[in-house]
Amino acid sequence: MFHEILGNKYDAYLAFIRRTMIQDQIAARGVKDPRVLAAMEHVCRHCFVTEDMVSRAYEDYPLPIHRGQTISQPYIVALMSELAGLKGGEKVLEVGTGSGYQTAVLAELASAVYTVEIFPDLAEQAAEKLGKLGYKNINFRTGNGAMGWGENAPYDAIIVTCAAKHVPAALTAQLKEGGRLVIPVGDEPQDLTLITKTHDELIEKKICQVRFVPLLKAEG
Repeated sequence: MFHEILGNKYDAYLAFIRRTMIQDQIAARGVKDPRVLAAMEHVCRHCFVTEDMVSRAYEDYPLPIHRGQTISQPYIVALMSELAGLKGGEKVLEVGTGSGYQTAVLAELASAVYTVEIFPDLAEQAAEKLGKLGYKNINFRTGNGAMGWGENAPYDAIIVTCAAKHVPAALTAQLKEGGRLVIPVGDEPQDLTLITKTHDELIEKKICQVRFVPLLKAEG
């Protein structure tokens, strides 16, 4: 409604509060990677929320989307993206497409993104939205994300946007040596965990506590 009334002025306002979000919510909390900050500025979070949530798109918390899922807090999206350690040119797996917001950020940072979503309608909506926004380097699949996407493995990085009780073995198997897996693990609140694969060894580091919706069929 506001966009219909204000037109370009509303677009300018959204761009302004997006820059404010980056400064106050993300950079101020220690996310420093300039590529991540640039991606967060380029991706319009308001494009991925429901129409009634557009005015709240740049606030500092997750927002509900369809199917009881959420679009993650902007800071957490930036933090997980930074933890993935992407320099450009990588192949990334995302488990849990959801709204497509994290997918878009990853597409800004990597050369190819493979994203898996369990709900067909969410996958379809995200694919349509990301296509309209001009992304050409994203591949979509509907299915059990805990099983990853083995045909395109190994991956330089894997980001999981839903919480698993245990780290799925299929995901660590699909991680390239030297690659990074970023995943919320455990019961709520979960531990956001960074797993680095080195010489067939998995090195785990707990980053902070988070709250994510569960990874469905995580034990599959």
